[in-house]
Amino acid sequence: MSSTFLISALVVIAVLGILLYFIFKPRALPPLPEFKQEWRNILLENVAFYQALEPAERQRFEGRMQLLLQRVKITGIETEVNEVDRVFVAASGVIPTFGFPQWNQYPKLNEVLLYKTHFRQGDFATEGADRRVAGMVGGGFMNGKLLLSKPSLRQGFLQAGRGNTGIHEFVHLLDKADGDTNGIPAYFMKNAYVVPWLEMVRSEMEAIERGESDIDDYATTNKAEFFAVIAEYFFNRPEAFADNHPRLFALLEQVFQQDMDGDGIPRRR
Repeated sequence: MSSTFLISALVVIAVLGILLYFIFKPRALPPLPEFKQEWRNILLENVAFYQALEPAERQRFEGRMQLLLQRVKITGIETEVNEVDRVFVAASGVIPTFGFPQWNQYPKLNEVLLYKTHFRQGDFATEGADRRVAGMVGGGFMNGKLLLSKPSLRQGFLQAGRGNTGIHEFVHLLDKADGDTNGIPAYFMKNAYVVPWLEMVRSEMEAIERGESDIDDYATTNKAEFFAVIAEYFFNRPEAFADNHPRLFALLEQVFQQDMDGDGIPRRR
């Protein structure tokens, strides 16, 4: 083997190494955004979860919002993104993960696309018929993106009902953390809880189908949607959820590691 061949091979390897480094190196993060007083005012006026926190926990919540907004770009599709939208997107992502101190800020999410209205499955059109989608986790060429309808995002916080599209879609991302979006949050759930969880899912789905539950019947679509729908209810209306579904409420406190009824259980990890 000639020295010329060896030198050429080493050059090729070095070039490939440099290319791979630039392809796969972590992207540089922008500066941490300043937490604006306007954001705090929006939270105090519209986000019940934040309102219920003690001062020190509010500060931690705000810090988590800054980290999310540093890493995730919010892009308006045929609509402008204002401070209310930024706060509601960030709060939607922070609320389900607030009990996990070491959570790494949705590592596969880099952009939230905020649509002016509901959009159509497949071509994401905001005009014409069959525009039924309020939110979804992107896949394929949309991988790394979360799609939300702006009116639906806002309604989840401005109208105090059981539903919250932003939380719903971020919970799908949590569900996906173990590799499968299947309604079994194995990444966060201790093995001992998996069987009781599946039994409660089955039982509650049957109750919904019989018209004996106040959980939205969209939860019966599949286990993944069940998990996201009850998470909306759990975080938006915890008192009502605890009264109407005490066993499911207690299990969700364990899953999300959050004490939503103030009884000290569960204690955060």
